[in-house]
Amino acid sequence: MGDGRWGGADRWRSAGRTLTRVVVVWAVSTLTLLLLAGLLPDFELQSADGDSLTRTALTAAWAAGAFGLLGALVWPVVVRALLLVPALVLGVLVFFLNGSLLLLALWLIPDGRGAADPETAVVVAAVMSAVASATSTALAVRDDDAYRRRLYRLTGRTRPRDPGDTAGAVPGTVFLQLDGVGHHVLRGAVADGLMPTVAGWLDAGHRLTPWRTDWSSQTGASQLGILHGSNEDVPAFRWYEKDTGRLMVSNRPASAVELQRRAVRRTGDGGLLTVDGASRGNLFSGGADQLALVLSMAARRGRRNRSRAGYFAYFADPANAVRTAGSLVTECVREMYQSTRARLRRETPRVSRGGTYPFVRAFATVVERDVVVSAVMGDMLAGRTAVYADLVAYDEVAHHSGPHGKDTDQVLARLDRAIALIATVAEHAPRPYRIVLLSDHGQSPGETFESAYGLTLKDLVRAGCGLPVPRRVRRTGWGHPQTESGGGSEARDAARDALRSALHRPVDESGESARELPARPSEPVVLASGNLGLVSFPDVPHRMTREEIDRRHPALLRTLAHHPGIGFVLVASAEHGSVVLARDGVEVPVAELADDGPLAVFGRGAARAVRRTDGFPHVADIMVNSMYDPATGTVHAFEEQIGSHGGLGGEQSHAFLLSPPDLSPPVGAGEELVGAEHVHRVLRRWLRESSGPQVPLGPLEISPSTGASESLLPVEDPVAQDKNH
Repeated sequence: MGDGRWGGADRWRSAGRTLTRVVVVWAVSTLTLLLLAGLLPDFELQSADGDSLTRTALTAAWAAGAFGLLGALVWPVVVRALLLVPALVLGVLVFFLNGSLLLLALWLIPDGRGAADPETAVVVAAVMSAVASATSTALAVRDDDAYRRRLYRLTGRTRPRDPGDTAGAVPGTVFLQLDGVGHHVLRGAVADGLMPTVAGWLDAGHRLTPWRTDWSSQTGASQLGILHGSNEDVPAFRWYEKDTGRLMVSNRPASAVELQRRAVRRTGDGGLLTVDGASRGNLFSGGADQLALVLSMAARRGRRNRSRAGYFAYFADPANAVRTAGSLVTECVREMYQSTRARLRRETPRVSRGGTYPFVRAFATVVERDVVVSAVMGDMLAGRTAVYADLVAYDEVAHHSGPHGKDTDQVLARLDRAIALIATVAEHAPRPYRIVLLSDHGQSPGETFESAYGLTLKDLVRAGCGLPVPRRVRRTGWGHPQTESGGGSEARDAARDALRSALHRPVDESGESARELPARPSEPVVLASGNLGLVSFPDVPHRMTREEIDRRHPALLRTLAHHPGIGFVLVASAEHGSVVLARDGVEVPVAELADDGPLAVFGRGAARAVRRTDGFPHVADIMVNSMYDPATGTVHAFEEQIGSHGGLGGEQSHAFLLSPPDLSPPVGAGEELVGAEHVHRVLRRWLRESSGPQVPLGPLEISPSTGASESLLPVEDPVAQDKNH
């Protein structure tokens, strides 16, 4: 009975505090309107004959109340109706919609005392939303319950789980992926004071563990392996499949859903997040039921596709919408300033950053960040067991500005603030949370292949095949002489001779009759994934061997292998199984590859990574990896990127895993963390440590103490289960 009285008193006190906050926010909003009316000539709160101060204040109070009420009732409905509008368009519409609500609020004032030009209404509405949000937050932070309810509204969540639930004491886990942030970059950012939150965690005993990516060092392969336990048969970011005739691109919805389906079928498991999980901003769902901005779900239609609902949860609050839209505009201006500065200073290397890129960058660094962080906050307040979120800001900026410099330093500092916010919200969640930071790959700097040598990889392949090439290639012969490096003069002479002969359509040097070659061979499909290139011949249904390629295009493999911008070439061989070709006539069977062989410059594990990819069903006819200079850490991307990843060479292959000390070590002493699939097993083990046996064992789960394989717990029709997500 006493408990009931105290409970009733608590409810009355809570209601009183809520009413007080509403009155204070209303009063501050009223004063803001009065101030703006005095400063802006096109904004009026008085009749034409003038009003007393009291009358004007009442008019302002009416307008402030009407604007606040419309924001609470009408805004969420409008945003939900605009869910199908592209995010960038929605960001522009935010100001217009908010201004329209203010005009409507002024129209509701009796006797027509409120008036504003449309342009002025946009400004007044933006200021009002910002002031109301700041005031409400400032009042709420002094009250834990109010602060928590404020966060619920901001994140679109409802009440948390009952704190008295026994599961509430079991820790949840949040995995935050800092896309493209390599191990070296993170350590540098901490040392330079750019990421104080991460630095504090390291001082508190968090473990920073480097891990080595697969040959395909890009988000599609890494995140598929991390979330679904298998990235088998993902040779690159984009590749051509001969059996289906499809061009697979990891960040296309149709390709992403197919890759996820294959991984689930291969492993017999739904993914890392199948037990009460949430997937935010990722390419793949990981088996989660709670989704926001998940690419593999974007290709699906129907009520089960809630991927875009993350936008509504965030933009339903007009203050959020205005703040993010303002930040988006600011980021566009920042990018235009930074690109103009780089051009005026003639910084090198440099790529074009015009067109729509400022808006693309703003979406990645502002909209995607804000929506994903808000969704993660909501997941913690709802007490979810496992959350995996990807923050892509650094990766996007590093591609065009380079992985090191002021541009990316600013992004890293903002990412640290987002991490700090998530950590703060975790303190208000109904269960404790362990926050794990990790990356999917790093980025390697370097001039583009085209900029360094005057021709693209496609140009070089076409020349080697005796196909027409642009005039600039014929003028340069094989690349800019000032960029020739490595391999010695004999190798350079051989490369020059090979390309020149290729440009003149050489005959088959093996002596076989040209009548034995296909009469109308198809043109090669040449694709780029960072500094990894793939060459396929669509008219040949199987993977072509070196011998077949030499009969069809005698100069092609020699042209590629001897080019100073190319590190090595992988091709199948009827005689040796598969071989790696490099400059100076180096030729090593894949089965005999070792870390001290022709791939030694690419570091430990390169031979293993190449050997694994060579066994993929959809490996290209010719796999081409660019050169790597260990002295400078540079590679040559086959795309327009001065910070790239996708192949072997430098920082791109070295990601990180940062874990709290109460989780078991990722690997044993003296062991390495190698490959995305290995990372998946570590993360799943941590989930079992935190949440108990309800988290099923993953494929090939390895015990860190014994190294023994543990059995896979059966799941019911994992493919059907995945489709339901």
